[in-house]
Amino acid sequence: MVKKHAGRKKRQEQQTVTLADRVGADVEAKLLAKKRALAEEEQRRRAAEEARRREEARRRDEQKSFAELLEESELDWRKFK
Repeated sequence: MVKKHAGRKKRQEQQTVTLADRVGADVEAKLLAKKRALAEEEQRRRAAEEARRREEARRRDEQKSFAELLEESELDWRKFK
């Protein structure tokens, strides 16, 4: 019985070893730097995409005819009679 418990405890101690424990500090620093760089790149990409969408919407609004603008307007001439 005692040997079984000792084996379990040793196995549990082995499972708690993390990736940071297994790799060197320099490799861990490189991985963290790469993670930050990828997150920043993703944020820049999203910001650029949002800017592109806003610009496209602005161009569409500029090119609308008077009839299209009038149809989209929620103003009702009956209210101002």
